[in-house]
Amino acid sequence: MRATIHGMPTKAQHSWGYQRLPPFLRNLRVEAGLTQRDLGERLSRPQSWVHNCETGNRRVDVMEFIGWCEACDLKPENGFGQVLKMRR
Repeated sequence: MRATIHGMPTKAQHSWGYQRLPPFLRNLRVEAGLTQRDLGERLSRPQSWVHNCETGNRRVDVMEFIGWCEACDLKPENGFGQVLKMRR
């Protein structure tokens, strides 16, 4: 059964559980001292892709999350640990 908000089906990136991730991704980038353009270059993606991930317009998969962490000089396992703590 799909998640709903006000009775309307939601996309996966709009689910309650996912909504904490985009601000987390933005915070990782900012703490690394990177602009969206800088991060995009490190990931071989355009700045608009980074923006869409940070605003929740695009869902980030596991491999993209790992790359994001590495591009921000964070061990992916530490990134996953922080995300898991946010769920509690």
